[in-house]
Amino acid sequence: MDSILGGTLAEFIGLTLVLFGGAAWMMGQALGATWRPAWHVFVYAALLGAADRFFHNALFAGAMVALVPYLVDTAVLMAVGWVAYRVTKVHKMITQYPWLYRREGPFSWRSKT
Repeated sequence: MDSILGGTLAEFIGLTLVLFGGAAWMMGQALGATWRPAWHVFVYAALLGAADRFFHNALFAGAMVALVPYLVDTAVLMAVGWVAYRVTKVHKMITQYPWLYRREGPFSWRSKT
């Protein structure tokens, strides 16, 4: 499992999930709140994944250039960022246009007509 995560499970939880996962959540909220397109989430998450690998290297002497750990970290950050983006976008749609839309679930809205 260390080869997939690029370090120990504690390092993955601490850096990727807590620190960079929080940054990905705020990134997704910011992109959703400013009406940016959804593909921006994936571009910025890729950059956050690179920063995450750098911190793994700098703090825990992990591999800086390792494809599989980078892809795992980036996939987790993309998922967190996309969830935050959709939740924020749905909230904005139903609060700014309450006469047109109603909440269909945590990730979607539906027309009232």
